[in-house]
Parts: sequence; C-alpha cells; structure tokens
Amino acid sequence: MTQPILDVLHDTFGFSAFRGVQDQVVSRVMAGRNTLAIMPTGAGKSLCYQLPAVALEGCCVVISPLIALMHDQLRAATALGIRAASLTSVDADWQETQDRFRAGELDLLYVAPERASSEGFRNLLGRAPISMFAIDEAHCVSEWGHDFRPDYRLLRPLLDSFPDRPRLALTATADAHTREDILKQLGIERDGMIIAGFDRPNIRYAVHPRDGLTRQIGDLVSANPGPGIVYAQTRAGTEKLAEQLAKLPGPGGKRQVRAYHAGMPPEVRRANQDAFIASEDMVMCATVAFGMGIDKPDVRFVVHAGLPKSIEGYYQESGRAGRDGEPAEAHLFWGADDFARARMRISEIEPERQAGERARISALGALVETGSCRRAILLRHFGESPPETCGNCDNCLNPPASVDATQTARKLLSAVYRTGQSFGIGHLEAVLRGQTNDKVTQRGHDKLSVFGIVQDDEVALIKPVARALLLRDALDTNEHGGLMLGPGARAILRDEVQLALVLPPKRAKRGRRGSDDSPNPVSNPLFEALRACRRELAQDAGVPPYVIFHDSTLREMTDRSPRTLDALSRISGVGTRKLEAYGEAFLQVILDHGG
Repeated sequence: MTQPILDVLHDTFGFSAFRGVQDQVVSRVMAGRNTLAIMPTGAGKSLCYQLPAVALEGCCVVISPLIALMHDQLRAATALGIRAASLTSVDADWQETQDRFRAGELDLLYVAPERASSEGFRNLLGRAPISMFAIDEAHCVSEWGHDFRPDYRLLRPLLDSFPDRPRLALTATADAHTREDILKQLGIERDGMIIAGFDRPNIRYAVHPRDGLTRQIGDLVSANPGPGIVYAQTRAGTEKLAEQLAKLPGPGGKRQVRAYHAGMPPEVRRANQDAFIASEDMVMCATVAFGMGIDKPDVRFVVHAGLPKSIEGYYQESGRAGRDGEPAEAHLFWGADDFARARMRISEIEPERQAGERARISALGALVETGSCRRAILLRHFGESPPETCGNCDNCLNPPASVDATQTARKLLSAVYRTGQSFGIGHLEAVLRGQTNDKVTQRGHDKLSVFGIVQDDEVALIKPVARALLLRDALDTNEHGGLMLGPGARAILRDEVQLALVLPPKRAKRGRRGSDDSPNPVSNPLFEALRACRRELAQDAGVPPYVIFHDSTLREMTDRSPRTLDALSRISGVGTRKLEAYGEAFLQVILDHGG
C-alpha cells in the first residue's frame, strides 16, 4: 500500500494500519478493479469505500437498501470530515445535494437501489466525475440470499454505463450460491472475490430452550449493562416484552426499554430509534428489521426470543452485537413450536422454494440441538473449516451432558398414537406419568397400555424429548396445537434410530458483568470523566456518543494519558478532523485528572 493511502488512513480515520483484508480490498479499488468483499460485521467494510472516496477524484456512489443505514453512515462520515450527502425520499435538501454533486463538492453520495436504477439518476451522474460505485448489503441482489430485493437486480445497466469505474460489492452474509449470484448479477470477475471469513470471535453464542422467557431475558438484561437488542417474532411481542422488561429491577435501577416495529407511527419509531442510537445502556425490543439500518458499534448483547428464519438471518442479526470488536453476547431462545410453525409455513410458499426452506429449518435444528461448538456449526454452514471448539460459546465453556432417550421417545410416540394424535404435551405427560385427572379419565386414557409407563427418572425428559422429536420431524402439530406422528416416527418406534438427547446445564444465577468481563475500566475516575465529556460533546453536536470516539479510544486515552495534542493524535481513532474538533476538550479532562 502506498504511503499517501496510509496518510489518508491516519489523517481521516485515525488508524495507523489496515485490519484484516481491508488493504487487499482497497488496493483493488485503487487499481480500478471490480471487487466483491465478504467481510464479517465489524471488520470495517465501510472504510473500504470511504477511504478510496477521499483519495480518488470524483464522487463515490454508495447504493444501500435502508434510509436509516444511509443516514447513520452519513453522520459518521461527516464527523470524519468526509464530504457526504444522501438522496432519499425523506431528504428535504435534495436540491442542495444535487448542486453540491454537480459542483464536485461530494466525496460520497448515498442512494437507494430504486433511485439508482432510474433514468433520471443516471442522467445526474453524467454531470460530474464519478470515482467508483459501492454496493452495500450486496446479498440483496441474489434470489438465493435471505433478504432478496428485486431493485438490486436493476443495477447492472447503471454500472455498465460507467465501465471504467470500479464497482465494490460488500456483504457480511453470503453462502456459496449467493456469492456466485452476486458475481454474475453485478458483473464482477471471479478472481475479484475476497473472503475475510465469517468468524466473530468477540461474540459469545448461547442457545437455550424457552423456560420462563421473560425471566430468562430479564436475567440477561440485568447481567449486561450496555445497550442491547431483543428480537421478538411479532409486533405485539415487542411491546409486551418491552413493558415486562421495563418493570424489572436492576443493580443500577430500572433500565430504559423501548419497542420498535413497523406498525408504530413513524414519529414514534424514529424517536425510539434515535434514543437507542444515542443511549449507552438502553434495551430495544424489536422485530428483526430493526438494526439493519443502524451502524451502532457498542451493542453489547442481542437476544432472539424465538427462532430466526435462517442461519444467514441469525448470523446477520446476532452480528449486530459487538461491531466495535469488544466482547458481546448473542442468546437464542427456542421452543419446539417454533419449528412446528416453520414447517407449516412451507406449504404456503412456491413449490420450487420449499426444498430450500426445509434445508434452512434443518440447519437451524442442527444449531439449537448440538452439544458441540455452536460457532463451528455456524462457520461450517458458510463453507469454512473451523476448529472443533472455540472456547467462547455455551457448549465449549460448559459442555452439556447427553443421555440415550430412545426408550422415552418411543413411549411418548406411542402415547401420541394411542390417544388419537390430537392432544398437547401436558395431557400426554399426565397419561405417561399415570395421573388420573378428569381429562384423562373421561377419555378413558387411564385404561391405555401407555398409562403410567414413564418412570420417575424419565419424567424430566418428556418435554425435552418432545422438542427433539419435533426437530427431527418425528412429531408434528395439527391446526389446534395437538401432537401427531411425523415422517420420522416410524424409524424411532422400530428402534432403527437412536435418540441422544443433549441436556442443558442447570440454570445458575447470573451476576452483573464486572471488571472481569468488561473491557472498560470499572470505577476509573478518568475513564468516566472522558465518557462524560464525550456525552456532552455528542449532545451539543446532535450525534450519538460513539460518533465522537469509541470506548476503545477512551480506554487508550485512560491508559496512556497523553499530555499534548501531538501525543493525543497517536491514539487509535483520533484523526486530524477529530483532533481539531475535540482534542482540546479531551486533553483538558486528562490534565484535570493528573495526566
């Protein structure tokens, strides 16, 4: 990499070196070559086009799917001194933006794919020099992807009308099929694909069967003091969870908790989103669309209150935690009914897509059911060959026990069959345990051969076995929620297939994260004073605190205690623009604390 580029890297972004594959991607772009960069969230994808946009003549056109995402990145770019603007349906300054573009006063111009593919926009681009095109969230171009958007398919004519300008496609989520489709649809050569890998080592993955969901999530929220996102599966679920979590006491008092979903009035949605972005400890209960348009780096935990739609979706959604590279957690709570509903929805989609949906459900089943490394399951799904253990998921940190539950499974399947394949697990458990309640006796189920055949040591296995059988398609549910035999039942009943059941570890009370878990210095007067300074500057500027400086930059200030602006400029994340804007204020705080 040439020295001028490294100068731009430091002066604009405050970094002395590239991370990971950033140098490879930037080198290709600067050489005018088309590139597909597959980089995990938090690996610095946006720098790969923002830096060339500053270094090259002309304007970089960034195509992005969500207005909120554009505005978030626009805010961060402007704070770095990059001349940036957006043309969206909510931007009232569109005339000024077009004038700045024509005058060559923009480094970055953010647009949505539907605008980018229009004839009017193509005419606008002909009136000023273009440096390159960046296609963010490029998996949206592929029908194989989990978030297909037809407007992305219309971008190729625009790109081809500027054949001598490099195009850079970026995504964090793309399996083999999706990668091939992106290359084809966007006209990128195969040797232009750079894969950084999918591992997010700073995220601790954990999966739990639902067992008192509000209490389970409440324990997590109490134990994690930073910002967090809780994904619910329905709009009503987001509001209910937010209301319940807001009532829970915590070590530092009740947490701020808000809800977000598409059914809310736009002004309420926007206010809640803005409050979350600016907050240092808020919890947002939302549907899964929330977060795709937000580049908030300091989210410390992401919780799924139910099963995600796919491994790809889960990877992307859980990846909204820890974008700053600091320790973060991803928790998934699931129930057998999640899989039953997912299978029922398969019949509602086009026949040609049903096989793919079944494969997605099976992949999720492998993730939640495994007793081995969760991270390894995720990475193998994306074609990687990870180590057998990662040391940072629930199963690696606390290996679960397993038991041969084949006989219990056969007893449960027999009870389902003999009771008429129409009752829920509560009734079936009563029959198997030999409980003579009114419902059992009125239906004559106390006379069945399966009545009372489960021994005391098997009782605790009944519900976990039911979940496992639903996962394996040995059980299914009818329209009323009753259990019936599925295609996989026959092999288990004939003892042709064994059922090894992974037993989740017993619940231990979680304590609040302390100095052993958090990278930030606890109760350090200088660090807290720097955060207070950052908060005040952010409020004055109308931006989130992390736009001023990330926590990692404040920690380095705390550790090194620079006494001059020159020394402060050597702190990672302190570029020329931020040094000029904020340097004196932070330096004064350090000096006031004996730095």
